[in-house]
Amino acid sequence: MDIDTKNFREYRSYAVVTGAASGMGRLYARRLALSGYSLIVIDINGQKLEETADAIRAEVAGLSDWRIPYKSSFRVLTLVQDLSQQDAAARVAGFSRQNGCDVEVLVNNAGLFYYQGIAETSPRALSRMVMVHDYTPLMLCREFVPQMKERGCGYVLNVSSLAAWIPWPGLGMYASTKRFVKDFSRALRVECRGTGVSVTNAYFGAVDTPLFNLKPSYRRLARNLRIMIPAEKAVEKALRAMFRRRKGIMPGVLNHIFKPVVTILPDPVLAWIYRLLEPIRMDV
Repeated sequence: MDIDTKNFREYRSYAVVTGAASGMGRLYARRLALSGYSLIVIDINGQKLEETADAIRAEVAGLSDWRIPYKSSFRVLTLVQDLSQQDAAARVAGFSRQNGCDVEVLVNNAGLFYYQGIAETSPRALSRMVMVHDYTPLMLCREFVPQMKERGCGYVLNVSSLAAWIPWPGLGMYASTKRFVKDFSRALRVECRGTGVSVTNAYFGAVDTPLFNLKPSYRRLARNLRIMIPAEKAVEKALRAMFRRRKGIMPGVLNHIFKPVVTILPDPVLAWIYRLLEPIRMDV
């Protein structure tokens, strides 16, 4: 995403980024800051969130190009919030109002991942995944999209997944929650037509971030097979698609090849794969 005087936002509007303390969330926040957005960054990890905010503040303060006249207007606000809580979205919206933030961008990035059978996963972990992936992003859209419509401009980026098409054993809960993101985002996008507000879905396959708690050997194999893509590349493509108001983006040629193949695999083959991958299951 090229940044120039035509698309630079001069730090007049805000971008809300969830899961911003590390990984792709931190990259989204950094890139949006360099594009001229002030920030509301949200995460459950307060220490890492402050580290992210400090690093972005320092980078903006150090700008030495045509953005110099604008950088003194930059603000980054941090909110430590557990997004699995029922009132999380209301708290984010209240924080935004209290600080007088005009929100133009919403990036629902926060996520959880585990490879585990549904019946072997703790009730708390199942509940957290539904809340973080589905309920809170839905309610954040409900909080901010009406404001975006009123101002006549807004961008929503919801992070779904390639897994939305493949509810495999071990990934069943993750895939199902990402399917919900896919479907409600499409409905919201159509409902927003003609309002100046767009909703974009990011359908990532495996991205090389701490979200995937894999052994180094598995990570190397995934990168070598080009199944796992660099986080910087994923973020760049997702933001470009969002600002171009595209319906969705699925980076990686292999993912487009992979999707139709895996959807037709019979149950016995899936059961064999599930047993084969048993050593990487997680206790949650």
